[in-house]
Amino acid sequence: MTKTFTNARLINPETGSDAIGSVTIDGGVITALNGAEVGEVLDCGGKCLAPGIVDIGVKIGEPGERHKESFRSAGAAAAAGGVTTMVIRPDTTPAVDTPETLEFVIRRAGQTAPVNVHSMAALTKGREGREMVEIGFLLDAGAVAFTDCDHVTANPKVFSRALTYARSLGALVIAHPQEPTLSKGAAVTSGKFASLRGLPAVSPMAERMGLERDLALVEMTGARYHADSLSAATALPVLERAKAAGVDVTAGVNIHHLTLNELDVGDYRTFFKVKPPLRSEDDRMALVEAVATGLIDIISSMHTPQDEESKRLPFEEAASGAVALETLLPAALRLVHAGAIDLPTLWRALSLNPAKRLGLPGGRLAEGAPADLVLFDPDAPFVLDRFALRSKSKNTPFDGARMQGRVIGTWVAGTSVFGGENA
Repeated sequence: MTKTFTNARLINPETGSDAIGSVTIDGGVITALNGAEVGEVLDCGGKCLAPGIVDIGVKIGEPGERHKESFRSAGAAAAAGGVTTMVIRPDTTPAVDTPETLEFVIRRAGQTAPVNVHSMAALTKGREGREMVEIGFLLDAGAVAFTDCDHVTANPKVFSRALTYARSLGALVIAHPQEPTLSKGAAVTSGKFASLRGLPAVSPMAERMGLERDLALVEMTGARYHADSLSAATALPVLERAKAAGVDVTAGVNIHHLTLNELDVGDYRTFFKVKPPLRSEDDRMALVEAVATGLIDIISSMHTPQDEESKRLPFEEAASGAVALETLLPAALRLVHAGAIDLPTLWRALSLNPAKRLGLPGGRLAEGAPADLVLFDPDAPFVLDRFALRSKSKNTPFDGARMQGRVIGTWVAGTSVFGGENA
């Protein structure tokens, strides 16, 4: 059905523009920008209309941990958060390391999630870092990238072989740059705060060391590489040098490392335990600047649901991770309200760049692009109640926080999946 969104503040990450206009959609794609009003007309009231968020690195509990998150609950959370495409992680039980498991995941997602779902596959069997998966077969089955998530492939020979094979097939390898021996068992970042709290800590230098090693192997093999979640300022010059040298590398950052710092842990609040651990305020500000300049390409939620039992433990023993599908947008808007970044630049990192890196069609406001859209009010204030979240797990560090930015409606291929005319 033809529909025209009028009186909308169009956030266009491709052109870098932010201006009032209209969008016409038909047959699941955008057919015109600022054209004549045709079909059903939806007055957006001057609110922001942007391409739907493409979120890389979402953890779903299927198979193996459905009590933490299902495709149905994650899909509902994504739609409510303006996320129209989830790119899910393979760190399930068992890991997504065979075409059969991948086909199960894709089929389940298609049956129950209202948003687009693409799956990554493990890089090594069982994510154990010993033997690489059948990359070619998994590509044929629909894998969009290969990653062992937070399990670092410590053996450089195994990692370089996997990179070489991925290079021959044009596959993207996503890695979690950390020096595994230094970071093993760490709960916080080293420094005065960690010493005062008596918690096991790791230096940010472990991230730099891991990234240095990875990029040396990437340069050697010529593979396509993405660092999933940088968190430390000390790693940024390494990334900058690799990009300047023409290495095919991109980097992402977790929304929590852009908006929180190590002091938020306070009195051992386990909802603030994430991986990598929260860093200093200087690190956070350096990461925000790197997003603003384009050095860091992608912002993701790194949505990691954990049940109450795994979080209600002493800080050192508690599971890492936070849910973020619904909080990604209002948390990211903190950067806009602080004047650190503008909306088109933010949307380049949330939508356009992840879609481009994975070869997906979304992330654009242009004729012929998918009608995956989010309508939101960037200024609407609210206090977050974690029990109102649609995810099965409620482990968010933003519980009780004052936030700004509410999604009014989300459309996937032109179909309303949240709010909109039904809001």
